[in-house]
Order: sequence, then structure tokens, then C-alpha cells
Amino acid sequence: MPIPLPSSGSHTWSESTSEGLRELAASTHLTRFAARLDGRLSASTLVRLQKSSRLQVRLAEMLLGNEMDSNGSNWGNDLLLGHDPNRAALLAGSIWHARSLLKLVSKQHLAILLDRIGAEAHAFGIRNLASAVAITATADPEQLSQQIERNGHACLGAWLDEASALDRARVLLRLPMGTAAENPAAEHRNAAGPLLSLVIAHLSRETPRHDS
Repeated sequence: MPIPLPSSGSHTWSESTSEGLRELAASTHLTRFAARLDGRLSASTLVRLQKSSRLQVRLAEMLLGNEMDSNGSNWGNDLLLGHDPNRAALLAGSIWHARSLLKLVSKQHLAILLDRIGAEAHAFGIRNLASAVAITATADPEQLSQQIERNGHACLGAWLDEASALDRARVLLRLPMGTAAENPAAEHRNAAGPLLSLVIAHLSRETPRHDS
């Protein structure tokens, strides 16, 4: 059943919080909107709603629900400094499987892998080889890319579990539904802190793509 949007003016937000809510609505993955709104809405309709400056604050309120306090006083900086959580997950996953990255030397296999995870993640993983987690190497580039994505998202999810519900939601809403970030295992909880520390240090050297 479709969930109605909060009524206009239901909260009096500060200018910075309102801008943060608009940014969140604009960056939320469409699968999240589809799950909360009418599932019969087309992707183009969802995009139009998402881009509506008049609706963005109300959409963000709907998505956050009780995780947003009554006056927005707990709205701090984005945990990923405004960067794409998918990118952060690939960077974390590349460290996890850095030993496999180092052993993948075939030009054909390397081209397939780079097409899926990107040159940045590949170089980042090798650069942080000392923090690699996986011991067994994976030689198949497609399988390796899937493992990097899955374990990277799981590490991100485990790291977010240590944050407040609001901060966690602000990152997860930018991911599609159903990633491994929603169900990390014990092994990811053990590795998440060190790996994400390296990722955040890397991201902090850049200007975020939207306000954090």
C-alpha cells in the first residue's frame, strides 16, 4: 500500500538541514522510492518526483521516518563525506581481495575486471595489500568482481551498524535494495573498521560530489 507523504510544513528545519534533506532525496536510489511509494509508478515518474524541489524535503522525511528527530538537531556530516557508497564498497572490497588482484595478470582477464570494478578500485586494493582479508585467490575475473562487490558492500554495512540509525539510513538509502550491506556476516564486522578507515582516508582527499 502506498505510504502518504508527510504534510507540508510538518517540521521547521534549519536551512542546512533542509538542504541536506533535499540532497538525500536527490541521491536516494530509485528502488528505495519504489518500495515506499506506489510500486506501479514508472521509473520516469519516480525520477520526476525525486527531482522536484517542492517535494524533496517531504520525500526525505518519508524515507527517514522516525530516524529523523523532531527538530533535525542530530543532522551531522555524511559518513562518506558525500561520496557514492557503491564506490566506497568497491574500494573496501578491493582491499579484501587484494591478493587476487595482484595475481590477476592476464591482459584479457584484467580488462574484464577493470570494466566491472574500475581502475581506481584495482589500484587501491593493490596499494593496500597489507590489509587484505581473503587468503584464497580467485582467478576468474567475473567471479572476482562479484566477490569484491559483495564483500565490499557487506563491510560497508557492518561499519554502518556502528553508526546512529539516521547516519546509517542516509548512506543505505543511496544504495539499491538487496545489497550485501543489509546482511553483513561476523567476518565483515571484524574487518569493517580497518578497511573503511582506509577508504575514508582516501575519499577525504577529494571534494565530495554533493554537500555532506
